[in-house]
Amino acid sequence: LRGMSVALCLLLSLGVNTASAEESMDGPPKYLGVVTCAGSTCHGAGHPVGDARISQTEFLSWHRDDAHSKAYRVLIEDKGQRIARNLGIDNAASAPECLTCHATYVPADVRGKRFQLSDGVSCESCHGPASKWLGQHVTGEASREDNIKAGMYRTEEPVARATLCLSCQLGTQDKFANHRLMGAGHPRLSFELDTYTLLQPAHYRVDADYRERKHLAPHVQVWAIGQTSAAARTFDLFTSEKWASKGPLPEFAFFDCHACHHPMSEPRWAPRETTGLPPGVPRINDAHVLMLLYLTKAIEPALSEDLHKSLLALHKASTESREATMSAATALKEVVKKVQDKVRAHSFSDAETVTILDSLVKGGVAGDYRDFAAAEQAVMGVHALADSLTDAKHWSESQAGAIAAQIKVLYTVLADQNAYQPARFSGEMQNLAAALK
Repeated sequence: LRGMSVALCLLLSLGVNTASAEESMDGPPKYLGVVTCAGSTCHGAGHPVGDARISQTEFLSWHRDDAHSKAYRVLIEDKGQRIARNLGIDNAASAPECLTCHATYVPADVRGKRFQLSDGVSCESCHGPASKWLGQHVTGEASREDNIKAGMYRTEEPVARATLCLSCQLGTQDKFANHRLMGAGHPRLSFELDTYTLLQPAHYRVDADYRERKHLAPHVQVWAIGQTSAAARTFDLFTSEKWASKGPLPEFAFFDCHACHHPMSEPRWAPRETTGLPPGVPRINDAHVLMLLYLTKAIEPALSEDLHKSLLALHKASTESREATMSAATALKEVVKKVQDKVRAHSFSDAETVTILDSLVKGGVAGDYRDFAAAEQAVMGVHALADSLTDAKHWSESQAGAIAAQIKVLYTVLADQNAYQPARFSGEMQNLAAALK
């Protein structure tokens, strides 16, 4: 009886009325809106609750600090409206093309009474429609697996998280930030799962209770899964008829932006062994595949060779014809899928992590990251791998501090994509190599 009373009080404090509870029993799952998470006895407390299993301030962390909560607002600001006008859209805040990633954009028939598009990328965008699991969740009696079975999304699992994040950070068969959108003013998109997870304001605390309820993958595993997921998704979209351009070249969004968009007063071209391309040729953005080359060298060298050959074939085909390019991209996609299967089943040892880290750094010293996108992925990868080794106490405290300081310097080299200097980057990678010895 006491448990039932607590549950009823919680439901009332959350604003979940009897009608909402009845909605959850029948029909498709519904999105109830952030108000159902924001009660002070659930996730909307003003201060962390000391003896609770969670901080209970999760809603406020999202609302105050998380860019996802402000995603809808971007559409009504000057920049969002300007992009919309360039695209011939009357109002970005009502355009499905914009709302699919700037809000929890779901069909009207699965929106609860208190659901609002203006909440932006809300709790249910990541955790799933709440109508089926909310009641049992607030009682505190349901297990994690009970909630998952009822429709809560398993965000702590790297594969599931990568799939979810990439739906907007890269795209799906239904939505994609193509070159038309970027040409209208939309920012360039990039993604690395481990780094982007850390950049989000934490609305959970990793303690013994968290570890008991949820799987916590090491940074190296999250990084590797994120890279394979991004590469696989890229070439799924690259070879999709839906996102094919109408011209002789593939959709421009798949090319390296900075191969064309850079100051003409600063010639940057230099040969890169992993492309085999001469100067003056637009390059397909292969940053994620480049990371996989270094990754697979450590865990399955033969697969790395296959990946390298397939990547070279794609770059060569891109200078021949659209048909040849699509054929080569399809072949590369199959190799990437093999890498993806390998990585998902692999547990990385500290020795392998060290090997991958050293390989990434040597690539930087050798000048393999002349492209900004590749340099960006390399630094985020180095950071993730170093964090894994630091967590494993692989280094002394002083060496870990020196490595962290040099990684911070590398981020400063990437601070302005328009002012990126490959030679400076290689020099700072040399400094990192010294710190790792």
